[in-house]
Amino acid sequence: MADIDDSLDARISFGCPVGVQAILRAAWRHDTDALKPLLDAPGKASCRDPETGETPLHAAIRSMGPKGEQEGDIEKDAAATKTVENLLFGGAIWNDVDTNNETPGCVAWRLNQKGLYDQLVRAGARAEMLFAILDGYQELESDGEEEEDEDEEMGEAETETGAEANDTNRHEEGAEVEEKAEKVTEEATAEPTADAIEETPYLESHLTLVDGKLVDAAGNGVMMDWETDIMRRSVDAMLSPADAEPAKEKRVLNIGFGLGIIDSMIAARQPARHHIIEAHPEVLARIDAASKNPEAAGDDHAAEFGAAWEAAGEEKSEGAHKVYRGRWQDICAKLLAEGELYDAIYFDTFGEDYSELRRFFTDYIPGLLDDNGVFGFFNGLGADRRVCYDVYTHVVEMHLSEAGLDVAWQDVEVPLTKDGLDTAGAGAWEGILRPYWTLEKYRLPICTFMG
Repeated sequence: MADIDDSLDARISFGCPVGVQAILRAAWRHDTDALKPLLDAPGKASCRDPETGETPLHAAIRSMGPKGEQEGDIEKDAAATKTVENLLFGGAIWNDVDTNNETPGCVAWRLNQKGLYDQLVRAGARAEMLFAILDGYQELESDGEEEEDEDEEMGEAETETGAEANDTNRHEEGAEVEEKAEKVTEEATAEPTADAIEETPYLESHLTLVDGKLVDAAGNGVMMDWETDIMRRSVDAMLSPADAEPAKEKRVLNIGFGLGIIDSMIAARQPARHHIIEAHPEVLARIDAASKNPEAAGDDHAAEFGAAWEAAGEEKSEGAHKVYRGRWQDICAKLLAEGELYDAIYFDTFGEDYSELRRFFTDYIPGLLDDNGVFGFFNGLGADRRVCYDVYTHVVEMHLSEAGLDVAWQDVEVPLTKDGLDTAGAGAWEGILRPYWTLEKYRLPICTFMG
């Protein structure tokens, strides 16, 4: 990243509206007495310079400068904390992005302002929890000429809301699934239909597998082989380390086959039951083709599965090995109705936002996971920037708790340089629209029922 000029002159442009300038300068000085009367209308706390994207939150944090190892100015720290608090209460948006592609939290992290960073993480978590409760914000419209003039003076630009922030991970552009409770029971005994699969844009997208990358038609990374170590550790957490006894008594469900990395590892543990749910028709076709001609498939894990694998499972018990073809929303309702129970469940879908993951562990984990079972998922929520990742860690903890689940986090080092993940558009990210992972540590979730 090029050096960033954090000076006041660089962040407040010549063409910045007078009203916006007044707010940005008051926030920069941490002058809460001057700031309060300026925040007299909705939207003013999140106003921005039209050229630099500077918001009052950015300004209040940026003016602190880099914090060294030694203790800082206590009074200055307190003034900045109070200013940020007032702005947040006034409606400032925690994850607004400036023209440097930094949120206020990104600025705080870069400047080593840990206290302000933590304050923003807490604010972000509160905002996302509220958003989840309200199920989306509804913009209020006004016919008042006065308000329109005010908006024009403030020079407000569109900003990224909590709903959009949910897409800053590998689960993106998902279709909404709004099934009523009675419909779940009704569909439990029905076979998934082709029409249901076609409703989701991702499931219609053409996929390309090249150099260990599964990529959709838009260039989004569906799954990549750099995740192998994360998958291995996830299997170890759910079942047992590779050098331990095979998990021959375990019943395992994996949702989202992708490259087949985690399913290959699960199969190596020789579980009693191994079920897979996969909806994308091209992934399913790859399983069929690769398993029929494993020599041509080469290193593709899909060759390990398919009809022969399912037939081999019959030697253990009926339906011991099974690839369920369809959306997990349909299949899981069917599994619940049939009384299936699992000792380990892993969830890693693409084309869905966080609300679907939450729906899964709230509505389905209680009925599908054994009392002593373990639930895991690919934790890529907001992983393209640290502050979002930290916010969603708090959010998912709270939602898991509401669902009756404890979560233990296991830190996994991600060697960005070694894996070629440190540069967008190059190395591992060559041919990928945008990196979905930029952090040096992965937080691996290990979820179990409380008590």
